[in-house]
Amino acid sequence: MFTGLVESVGTVDAIESLGDSVRLTIADPVVTSDATHGASISVNGCCLTAVGLAPGRFSADVMAESLNRTSLGALEVGSPVNLERAMTAGGRLGGHMVQGHVDGTGRLIDRTPSEPGPDPRWDVLRFSLPDDIARYLVEKGSITVQGVSLTVIEVVDSDPDVGSFFSVSLIPTTLADTTLGTLTPGDAVNLEVDVLAKYVERLLDHRKGATHE
Repeated sequence: MFTGLVESVGTVDAIESLGDSVRLTIADPVVTSDATHGASISVNGCCLTAVGLAPGRFSADVMAESLNRTSLGALEVGSPVNLERAMTAGGRLGGHMVQGHVDGTGRLIDRTPSEPGPDPRWDVLRFSLPDDIARYLVEKGSITVQGVSLTVIEVVDSDPDVGSFFSVSLIPTTLADTTLGTLTPGDAVNLEVDVLAKYVERLLDHRKGATHE
């Protein structure tokens, strides 16, 4: 379980092909400072297991399913990645409950910077959204983008030009301390919706079924 608060931006150090999977080696001194074999680490929002450790580096195997369903397959040596260690019991939940199980991918449609001023303030980013997970988003609700816990400010279903999309407003700290600050239109991102919404839908479906029996 994660919070969606990125601890560090690491760098892909190596990519080893294993046939239908790959082994990623990621360099970062923060998340490796207390990592152990088998530790869970979120990489761009995907929960991966550390299978190898070296000073300032960890390796993780990524199966074909993950490569096909997330943006990890597009990583290259040198790519920056958002990293977060699994939360500890008793720790502060500063973001929201994040499993590291990617529900789908979207793409950055556009970004609108704040009005010019003496200091940078915020950017509004619009992302495309797969139709099958759009129903889980609500205004002021939570979503994880590339492992970053964000608050949704707008949700639009089936826009005639771009399809379903959502918008988020990012403060300077988020722009500077995660990879979201360097995204350009067309870039793919991993999306994880709020797991509570999926549980509620499941419970309501069962309730409807029981009512009709």
